[in-house]
Amino acid sequence: MNEDRPARPSDIARAALEAARAASAARPQPTRRRIAGPRRKWTGAGPGADDPQPLGRLVDSLVTEQDWSERTRVGAVFGRWSALVGPDIAEHCRPETLTEGELLVIAESTAWATQLRLLAPTILGKLRAQIGGDVVTRLRVVGPTAPSWKKGPRSVRGRGPRDTYG
Repeated sequence: MNEDRPARPSDIARAALEAARAASAARPQPTRRRIAGPRRKWTGAGPGADDPQPLGRLVDSLVTEQDWSERTRVGAVFGRWSALVGPDIAEHCRPETLTEGELLVIAESTAWATQLRLLAPTILGKLRAQIGGDVVTRLRVVGPTAPSWKKGPRSVRGRGPRDTYG
């Protein structure tokens, strides 16, 4: 520094800072023992894995982890039937079983069963587009069934109880 002029406050502060840095560098650094386990990561302003998550995202991750995607698609056929085929069709038929890609649909009348058989390719296309994959490959439509008059292990051939009505 220059001897003929007085020391300014900024010069004094700069000299003190340099002295502190030199003292800090000369001091031995303490060793830190690391505790076993994962190192904590701070998430900062963004969302982290330990922050509260929306329920839909948690369910999606659980389905992916457990490999339940095929089962959820099968469940979607039954749970979203009205949205998949439309309210008009869903009002007159219902899905019964899904076995090896074949969906059994029961119609409320034989007329609706015939109509659904004609619409089967369209319905299969909707199911493939909205559910995805090959969950439903065939559609089997049956009409209503008449009540069975056979009771027990043995029965007699013939008209049955209808001939005793009158």
